[in-house]
Amino acid sequence: MKTPSSFPSRREFLSTGSVALAAVASAPVLLAASDRPRIRIGQIGTKHPHASGKLEAILKYPEVFEVVGVVEPDAERRAAMKDRKPYAGQTWLSEEELLATEGLQAVAVETDIPDLVSTAKRCLAAGKHIHLDKPAGDTLEDCTAMHALATERGLTIQMGYMLRYNPAFEFAHRIVRDGWLGEITEISGMMGKYMNDEGRLHLVRYEGGGMFELACHLIDQVVSLLGPPEKVTAHTRRTFPEKDNFADNQLAVFDYSKAIATIRCNHIDPMGGARRQFSITGTQGTFEIRPLEPQPKGRLGLDRERGEFKKGYQDVEFERPRGRYDAEFLDLAKIVRGEKKLAWDAAHDIAVQEAVLRASGMI
Repeated sequence: MKTPSSFPSRREFLSTGSVALAAVASAPVLLAASDRPRIRIGQIGTKHPHASGKLEAILKYPEVFEVVGVVEPDAERRAAMKDRKPYAGQTWLSEEELLATEGLQAVAVETDIPDLVSTAKRCLAAGKHIHLDKPAGDTLEDCTAMHALATERGLTIQMGYMLRYNPAFEFAHRIVRDGWLGEITEISGMMGKYMNDEGRLHLVRYEGGGMFELACHLIDQVVSLLGPPEKVTAHTRRTFPEKDNFADNQLAVFDYSKAIATIRCNHIDPMGGARRQFSITGTQGTFEIRPLEPQPKGRLGLDRERGEFKKGYQDVEFERPRGRYDAEFLDLAKIVRGEKKLAWDAAHDIAVQEAVLRASGMI
């Protein structure tokens, strides 16, 4: 197996159309904090599926972040979470108290999905940078208005699409940009899981089903690699109408002038988690990622030698990330400190939101 050791540092920026893709080391380098104050950050919401993991990631770096408090407006939920890790020992505040905290610079918005964008807007109006979990609400209009507010205030919205900082996906973007695969003709991806009846009752609230709530991570990658699609066709199955209306088996086709991308999301697959995968094929090669997490593995096929990689198929090894969300929050720290700009701009995030909604059959 080979590792992509010949590549320049993943801290360098990559450019793909209007989207600059940041490449961040898979094993995050701690930011020296001896001469810099810690970033004051808070979290609003505990109901998003990623909420606990996001706070855990922030708390790993006390030399970088100072967590000033957590907000959970639902009293019953707050009582249930206050003694659990990672919330035990945290200061619980109202949203008004958090946003009025002296020196607060950033907020991780981790509410239930219907409340994400409205909460984000209040944080932006208060002058705070935000990490916003996915997806960016259930309408294109609200997402666009949120980004307009951030642009007007000169603030950053870092979307929580977790594969952006995955080392295998960083490698994929590098080789596509450098032309190793030639002209891209095909992308395919699968991101499913098996969902029990209790989980189905939670997700049935979302018209767009699993494609909206889960496969949005892969749609973000499609748009990053190929840009906004010319057309999106959604195929949706609701397998158990006698039980619920959950969209549990979905396929979306993204049409481009010279490429076709397909993304699947299947919530009735007992091997769904293990089968998560993503592949990119072009006129000169192909690259497959499976599994996606926690230890991503790659398989590269080339029609000619490229750098240290030979013609034909070979496995590509990647370092195991220290944590699922570590790299994104260390990147956010650099952004808040003014050391760099976020690599994904508003135009990209709005294009992703539209593609997610179309792929989910919501528009």
